[in-house]
Amino acid sequence: MQTGLIVDDAAVMRMRLRDILETRYKVVAEATNGQEALNMYEHYKPDFVTLDITMPQLNGLEVLSQIVSAHPEALVVIVSAVGQKKMVFEAINLGAKDFIIKPFESARVLKAIDRLFE
Repeated sequence: MQTGLIVDDAAVMRMRLRDILETRYKVVAEATNGQEALNMYEHYKPDFVTLDITMPQLNGLEVLSQIVSAHPEALVVIVSAVGQKKMVFEAINLGAKDFIIKPFESARVLKAIDRLFE
């Protein structure tokens, strides 16, 4: 079973994502800020990451850049309320595999993660 790391500073979003993802995947950890996300990624080496953009300490784009720099094979999906085209393109250029806009539907989240493993 593939493992995931959820990164979001909002507890309700982490809980919602966990509920959705655990229907098919194992969530091994949750991080509440960018620095915690980097530490947990190194510790757990998850198969995928869902990553918010707007967070304390390091934002999601900084985290994405650092993860992909150290682990080019990393599978990261951005899940954010920041839906500006500029942010989407920047995230994709930095190595994100998909970009999900909040609020999201369960089916959209599962489709994005499933696609990572096809």
